[in-house]
Amino acid sequence: MICGVLLAAVLPTAAAAASPALQLEDCRIEHPQHVQSFAARCGSLEVPENPDAAAGRKIRLRIAVVPALNRRGARDPLVVLAGGPGQAAGDFYTAAAAAFARIQRDRDILLVDQRGTGKSNPLGCDFPDDEELAELSAQQIAQFSRRCLDALAGDPRFYTTSVAVRDLDAARAALGYERLNLYGISYGTRVAQHYLRRYPQRVRTVILDGVIPPQQILGIDSALIAERALQRIFARCGGDPACHAAFPDPAGQFARLQQEIARQPAEIALPDPATATIERSAFRLSHLQVAMRLLSYAADRAALIPLLLDQAVAKGNLAPLAAHARMISDQLSEALATGMHNSVVCTEDAPFFAASAIDRGALAHTYLGTLQLDGLVEICKVWPRGLIDSDFHAPLVSSVPVLLLSGSADPVTPPEYAERASAALRNARLLVLEGQGHGQLAVGCVPRVMADFVSSGSLDALDAKCTGNASPAPFFISFAGPAP
Repeated sequence: MICGVLLAAVLPTAAAAASPALQLEDCRIEHPQHVQSFAARCGSLEVPENPDAAAGRKIRLRIAVVPALNRRGARDPLVVLAGGPGQAAGDFYTAAAAAFARIQRDRDILLVDQRGTGKSNPLGCDFPDDEELAELSAQQIAQFSRRCLDALAGDPRFYTTSVAVRDLDAARAALGYERLNLYGISYGTRVAQHYLRRYPQRVRTVILDGVIPPQQILGIDSALIAERALQRIFARCGGDPACHAAFPDPAGQFARLQQEIARQPAEIALPDPATATIERSAFRLSHLQVAMRLLSYAADRAALIPLLLDQAVAKGNLAPLAAHARMISDQLSEALATGMHNSVVCTEDAPFFAASAIDRGALAHTYLGTLQLDGLVEICKVWPRGLIDSDFHAPLVSSVPVLLLSGSADPVTPPEYAERASAALRNARLLVLEGQGHGQLAVGCVPRVMADFVSSGSLDALDAKCTGNASPAPFFISFAGPAP
């Protein structure tokens, strides 16, 4: 759709455009489920696997540029940094492209699959998903971790954020861009902030969506945050006349279901979507925990929680709850490169657990308990620790304009995380969307607000009042949908 000449037209300088170090070719980037694809310009950049051993083994980074529609558009692209850790930028973009459409009118969208993900030497392996992991012993987790390590196509010590930001700047330089606009979601906010720390002169604007402050050690309070988010979902149902009339006590139903399954796991029968054969399996407490965590992530999924709990408790039908959890879990497993995920977590978080204030008693009173924390500890006993910059967890001080986005019911990165991140940012603004979960990219008028911010490069006159009108998806009263 857009020819190669256009790419040169939107590169930052005439000299760089004339002879970029990285040559791109026409391509299409495709959604992982093959539901849509987009015209782009693609190439690969060779970099050392060990950034401190230039003569050593090389890996190739997959780079795609979705060209701006305006041939005379701005010369600083928007870089999309995916979450996970372990999701590829290209995969994330193809699922969320509509939210970036306004920005793409005048700016290239630059997609660099972070090393270890997508088509940048992915570190994938056969590894249990969250439901399976929760049922394994420490010895079994160690065995799976060793098998995963043996199957990796790279040295996991060099697949961390501190190395990835060097890759991103190498890609910027190879394409001839002088400055970048950064959008990061979830783990991508960690990458964006560390790039800003290392290369402040190369950053024009930053959007952080579902913010992880640099100081935060992930995992130590995850169960507390998830518990609070779930209780807010229950409270919102209580304040909604239709939901309250249909489901007077979802919190009580959840507590009852926890007790029943802890005492006696249930047997469920689910049809396999590919073969239509019926699969029978046990539904244990760990499965319920994972189900509620995954359903809490997004407001449209959270809208199903009271209905699914009522089906399970009042109707004795666990299949819808289990099926939704299985579907989301399978999507996550396909989207994330497990080896890269483990390399990040076992370098940037788990080594700091011992020095953090972890209240295991408080965690025990949440629906997740210490499930996630204990699993990470066991994996990271085996997984090698990688490269991490000495100032990685220091507060980030910057005057670059930063727009922070949070959902009040985010079960992973709550608004207080964003507040903590913004404390040392001298030119920042935080928008909290009421009732929303993890990631605000496609909520209401947020795409327009982001586009206005990137266009102006300033927060001073940014009109974001419309975000106050965004409301979470209405609760499903039946499987036919919300109340009329």
